[in-house]
Amino acid sequence: MCGIVGYSGFRQATEVLLEGLRNLEYRGYDSAGISVFENGAIRTVKSQGRIQKLEEKIAFSPLTGTCGIAHTRWATHGVPSDINAHPHRSEHVSLLHNGIIENYLELKEELIAKGYQFVSQTDTEVAAHLISSLYDGDPLQAISRALTRIEGSYAFAILFDDHPDRVYGARKDSPLIAAVGQGENFILSDISATLKYTKDYYVLEDGDIVEISPEDIRIYDSNLSPVTRELSHAHWNVEQAQKGGFDHFMLKEIYEQPEAFSKTVVPHVKDGLPNFERDEIPEDFFENRRHIQIVACGTAMYAGTIGKNLIERFARIPVSVDVASEYRYNNPIVSPGDLVIVISQSGETADTLAALRLGKQKGADTLGVINVIGSSMAREADHVIYTHAGPEIAVASTKAFTVQMAVMFLLALELGLKNSTLQTEDCRSLIDQLLDCRNSMEHALELTKTIPSLVSQAIDSPSLFYIGRGLDHALALEGSLKLKELSYLHSEAYAAGELKHGPISLITDGMPVITLATQQAVLPKTVSNMKEVKARGAKTLLICRESEAVDIDAYDFRIDLPDAADEFMPFTAAIAMQLIAYYKAVQSGCDVDKPRNLAKSVTVE
Repeated sequence: MCGIVGYSGFRQATEVLLEGLRNLEYRGYDSAGISVFENGAIRTVKSQGRIQKLEEKIAFSPLTGTCGIAHTRWATHGVPSDINAHPHRSEHVSLLHNGIIENYLELKEELIAKGYQFVSQTDTEVAAHLISSLYDGDPLQAISRALTRIEGSYAFAILFDDHPDRVYGARKDSPLIAAVGQGENFILSDISATLKYTKDYYVLEDGDIVEISPEDIRIYDSNLSPVTRELSHAHWNVEQAQKGGFDHFMLKEIYEQPEAFSKTVVPHVKDGLPNFERDEIPEDFFENRRHIQIVACGTAMYAGTIGKNLIERFARIPVSVDVASEYRYNNPIVSPGDLVIVISQSGETADTLAALRLGKQKGADTLGVINVIGSSMAREADHVIYTHAGPEIAVASTKAFTVQMAVMFLLALELGLKNSTLQTEDCRSLIDQLLDCRNSMEHALELTKTIPSLVSQAIDSPSLFYIGRGLDHALALEGSLKLKELSYLHSEAYAAGELKHGPISLITDGMPVITLATQQAVLPKTVSNMKEVKARGAKTLLICRESEAVDIDAYDFRIDLPDAADEFMPFTAAIAMQLIAYYKAVQSGCDVDKPRNLAKSVTVE
């Protein structure tokens, strides 16, 4: 959700802030705005739409000054517009916000009664007026007093009109960091905004209030007592967060998957077996598990669905997969000794974070599978396994999905060893095959170069189906999601055998049906299901092993993948589905990296 950049230093703030917004635009792009101290007064410029529109406005009347804040918005309260764009001004402050203020209507009524006038439809304007109403010359006191009244989630960046070299911030349930420079400091949603200037940062904790100036970063708890937070260092570089010659970040990230896979898997293998020493997970953590719950959202949930299949296959432990936004409202049955695994690229997804906290509250052991070091989930889970996808800029997740699947595979093997359902030598053989998946993925990227022409021929309808069985069904769910996210087509995924229980009535002449048939154990049945839809007029696209002999009359188009055992086919099939979605979006003229209405990190419920 919304991107936040605050700067105090020696450079022209506008340049730094706009560059930061461009790096954070994946967090939201409904509108953008900036406030800068210019000649001792706060000047604000805002614009609906992409950051480019804001830049065009500023070009007509440049902002000068060395301290300011900026925001790129994913709308929650109030339609995208110039007026609803952040920052919001009040008599003493300029303020921007990521999160949701749940009691804003109550506060708004109080403030209106005091004479404050509202011009926007946002909940954020309430915070600006509230802090302003409590201000008596001490910014920290005003912020602290206001936070006691605000219910909900927030990451704030604030300017006070009589403190022209300082930016203030506060957080609760929304990510915010303070980054350390030389003669300059930053407040940010995440470090990718300013990798050009610094890689060192403090992760703020819930209740923290921060004050930055060119010389200093001061962090306080909710009682305004000074606190110390651990200094972190980003291992990403500027080049990793750039396109590197690719047309889109998404395409670059698809091609980065073999390397990301190796960076995640290889450090977790020792003597040919899974090993989690680097994650400081105790040797007995995976022993005596009788029930596992996997909780996640979107793409991460489908990685969890793959994980369920693999854990049950190798460890024979019952696993449930829950969508995080429903988990805590369903009063889940969680017992001490259960293991709750949360999966998230950002580690900040609000629904998944809430599910993690509920699991801990109920006495479960918790494990995070997370890409971003120092994120909220990483700090709150009992243990965390970091994936090594590197920065993922495109809103639609690709390489993060692949490395999440890889970690779930390693966990399945480890649990199988601990549960004595998998013998050591069998495990070593599976690890060898897992490590070889990098080569298979690189081969798949070559084999799938026919996809652009296949997509243009095969997908020419506003609605389509994905079908598959077993692991292929989980992949079909992810493939369908990708296509919806990127190309705005209506796409549904079904277990192939379920089509005849209703959905087959929707098959019409020419409707595309993409069939995943990489699982040899159920291949004849999946091909039979494909023939059923083809007999009713569907246009069929088959995804299977390159060596697979399938009746040519069963399909209209075919994508071949490198041969591997069933358990390893998701790593190459995922690439095929990602490229199908990518090229369909490109051919349709859609914004691949920034699909409409979506944001990379969903930090509101």
